[in-house]
Amino acid sequence: MSSTSTDTSHSTANQQDHLQLIDVDHVRFYVGNAKQAAHYYASCFGFQIDQHHDLTTGSRESSNYLLTQGNIRIVLETPLTSSHPANQELARYGDGVKDIAFTVFDATRSYEKAIANGGVSAYEPVTYSDEHGSITMSGIQTYGRVVHSFVSRTGRYELKNIKQGELFAPGYNKTSHPLNQYNLEHPCGLKFVDHCVGNVEEGKMNHWVDWYENVLEFSMFKHFDDNDISTEYSALMSKVMASGNHLIKMPINEPAEGKKKSQIQEYLDWHDDTPGVQHLALRSDDELSSVAELRARGVRFLDIPDTYYEQVWGRVNKVLTEHGHEAVREDHERIRELGILVDADDEGYLLQLFTLPLQDRPTLFFEIITRRGSQSFGKGNFKALFESLEMEQERRGNL
Repeated sequence: MSSTSTDTSHSTANQQDHLQLIDVDHVRFYVGNAKQAAHYYASCFGFQIDQHHDLTTGSRESSNYLLTQGNIRIVLETPLTSSHPANQELARYGDGVKDIAFTVFDATRSYEKAIANGGVSAYEPVTYSDEHGSITMSGIQTYGRVVHSFVSRTGRYELKNIKQGELFAPGYNKTSHPLNQYNLEHPCGLKFVDHCVGNVEEGKMNHWVDWYENVLEFSMFKHFDDNDISTEYSALMSKVMASGNHLIKMPINEPAEGKKKSQIQEYLDWHDDTPGVQHLALRSDDELSSVAELRARGVRFLDIPDTYYEQVWGRVNKVLTEHGHEAVREDHERIRELGILVDADDEGYLLQLFTLPLQDRPTLFFEIITRRGSQSFGKGNFKALFESLEMEQERRGNL
């Protein structure tokens, strides 16, 4: 993309709260080889390798691949020059999430509001445009390596058009890839980003909770302490921050004291003692079909012990009955076969499962989640989940 000066005109729609976040515009990963990573995510998770912006389209600094599925947009970026800042991050952290970008009405004014609220600039507003429209982006620093970009779009590049398959930004071209047709015929059913979880250092969770409240004007949605999330060996604390419309949710985890090392501390150890995104939760309308297809494609998930299913139905059905909700309608035996976790609260139930790390370092992973009313995060599964995670940590020599 070639940059131009920022457009200072503002439509009537923009004359409102400039931190009103419309959607997750995209999630940007820094990766060592975008072409190969795109093939991995297409093959294993069913993403369309939809567009690219690289040497062939005029990008001289980095190669970018846009992956799409439902309303999920992931940009994989690889540096092409030694001076690109991603090089240092890849050496320190490996592949991972750099930017969780939000669509807003006016990226310049959102940036100005966030800075006025105490945010620190990651980059100043810049506009990329051509005869078809424009995209304006600006960024602020959040925890560790992570940036939140504000993105506003006009013309061909408006969000409604992007969702219908239009080009992502000036400079991008459509990609033809053999896996795209296969993925259309064998869908994984992933719809949108349900939430995005960050890991921060011990003692820093409340600092970042305050940051989201003050800078982005989020509010507390849920809170879990070490009594909720613990086993005999490890524990963590978590607070879930949500945007005003509750569309965007950002849980923040910190390690808590335990006999051995928590999964959060393991992440920090292998992430150069730097906070970052631990996992993206991707929503499906049909957990069983999605997990079955992902397993068939070679995706590896946490192993859930059979003993979990000896107790889960009594616990879940009791909660659902107490609050007058329907019983879990999915096939119980198939849930066990696929190793899916189930939980319930006063609003309904959910099904969830977590992949193993997506790269060699035990850092970033995905969660696949289906909600049947419940807006929680699987509190009843924390103990079983942690025990499975600890088994994997022990295998890696990191417990």
